[in-house]
Amino acid sequence: MGSDHYKTTVILIRHGECKGNREGLFRGRYDFPLNDNGKSQAKAIAHEIAQNFKLDKIYSSPLSRALETAQTISSVTNIPTEIRNGFNNISLGPWEGRPKREIKEEFPEEWNLWLRNPERLRLQGAETISDVQRRAFANLNHLIKVHRGSTFAIVTHRAVLKPLIAGALGIPEPYFWKIHVDTASYSVLTHDPQKGYCLILLNQTRHLKNFISEWE
Repeated sequence: MGSDHYKTTVILIRHGECKGNREGLFRGRYDFPLNDNGKSQAKAIAHEIAQNFKLDKIYSSPLSRALETAQTISSVTNIPTEIRNGFNNISLGPWEGRPKREIKEEFPEEWNLWLRNPERLRLQGAETISDVQRRAFANLNHLIKVHRGSTFAIVTHRAVLKPLIAGALGIPEPYFWKIHVDTASYSVLTHDPQKGYCLILLNQTRHLKNFISEWE
């Protein structure tokens, strides 16, 4: 039997826009909800996913901006959402909820490292991007086994999606600024038991014509 029979498809979705995106704040695990534009984005991606994929399950970060996006997709697709802490956003410790200008002034060395090689940044009481990659990729590999041969979605954050994609493709550090994912965009990975992961689509935003964000 051909390996396509067991090929698994993973839809990687970034949450819709929130206050932290629009105001240039470091989000981390600060629990920003979706703003009005983010809610519109969530509806748009929900219909995009419903029209193009037959999902088996939706998994979400526990943070409001991701969970609201996931639940909007659930309401359109009638597919349940399950929270998985392994897809929670990166913990940024003392940077969370604060504007970039403050961080640049208070943490100049760390700020420069964030711009050059964020994978190497370790803040007190926070995670590294490598920490995030290990926990998120372990969760992804587990779900690949659970949903072998079907399709599922993960709704999470930029700082989780980039490490997941880099890990799946074997991209070495520094990679963080070389992968772009917009709010309410989606990317598609497939997994073949013999060939491993393959990136099929990156940062699809065609459904956001009227709701594009100019913020990270």
